[in-house]
Amino acid sequence: MLDREGFRPNVGIVLLNQRNQVFWGKRIRTHSWQFPQGGIDRGETPEQAMYRELHEEVGLLPEHVCVVARTRDWLRYEVPDRFIRRDARGHYKGQKQIWYLLQLVGQDWDLNLRATDHPEFDAWRWNDYWVPLDMVVEFKRGVYEMALTELSRFLPRQDIRNRFLRQGARGREPGSQEASGRMDAAGGKGLELPPGATYEPDPQTNATSSGATGLFKQGTHAP
Repeated sequence: MLDREGFRPNVGIVLLNQRNQVFWGKRIRTHSWQFPQGGIDRGETPEQAMYRELHEEVGLLPEHVCVVARTRDWLRYEVPDRFIRRDARGHYKGQKQIWYLLQLVGQDWDLNLRATDHPEFDAWRWNDYWVPLDMVVEFKRGVYEMALTELSRFLPRQDIRNRFLRQGARGREPGSQEASGRMDAAGGKGLELPPGATYEPDPQTNATSSGATGLFKQGTHAP
């Protein structure tokens, strides 16, 4: 379904955790990273498409999130010809997107990259809000920057007291129930792993300075 200018209607999703970090997914069998996104089917509203894509790509249901904000207007990017199927060249130009900012109210283990038979991602992590755009395919970078900039003014304010309380909880005795079965960003405690996922510290960055909490992998995928 294309508009008169050759753009396909689409939705993009910026999913926040309680620390205002964002879900950052690695596209299956590639080295590029991106936010969840997908096309709007005929008869769907952008919000309906957003909830459908949310489940198809990361396994979440409407009760797992709350909508914080959305972009006011469509944001467009053009797709280079080499990425367009030959039979679509000449009338397909690119994507126009409405972007949603969502807050996760469920748990990390509610995320499931294998919710359907056609997964979009094979790994994911929480990353600082201002994601590294050099890891995004080049023709999407402008839209990412516009969407993040517009939605940034709606970021929930963080409670400093809760941050100190979480840090205090990590300092409990290793044998306590709260400490067992958890891992922090540096090598251990604090992360709840989703079903079938393993944790690996990001070898490219320092988790403490970059805000990345490591890498979650689900199922099998190409190296």
